[in-house]
Amino acid sequence: MKVFPDGGVRAAGILLMHQGPSRQFLLMRHPDRWDLPKGHCETGESFRDTALRETLEETGIDPSNVEIDPEFCFEIRYPVSYKKTGSQVFEKTVQYFLGYLDDKPKLVLTEHDSAEWFDWNPPHTIQAQTIDPLLAAVAKHLAGQD
Repeated sequence: MKVFPDGGVRAAGILLMHQGPSRQFLLMRHPDRWDLPKGHCETGESFRDTALRETLEETGIDPSNVEIDPEFCFEIRYPVSYKKTGSQVFEKTVQYFLGYLDDKPKLVLTEHDSAEWFDWNPPHTIQAQTIDPLLAAVAKHLAGQD
């Protein structure tokens, strides 16, 4: 985890969507929650570059296979603390991108127990802090394109 000069922490991820016969999106499973491929930004790395790097590291999906929607970016900020920094609280800024895949590739999971493709049928109730607001923003964005 890198603390930036403003005292904040930055991270980025991608909601991966398959546009096959029916829209589906990918979620990764931790022991106690669902999540997206995401991680902390490194020095000199843009949010988008972080999201693509983390997707490759956590799923094995090559960035060249992901088409990022240039019209969508969802940002959320919230306080966070880490075990290694004690009681210190940081403002965490996370940007999520929307990425399209032509195929559902074989996943190579490195940080999650499993993964699952979910049918796109909003509204979704998965995780209130970040995933539900992200999916609501994606639904609004996609409705404007249809």
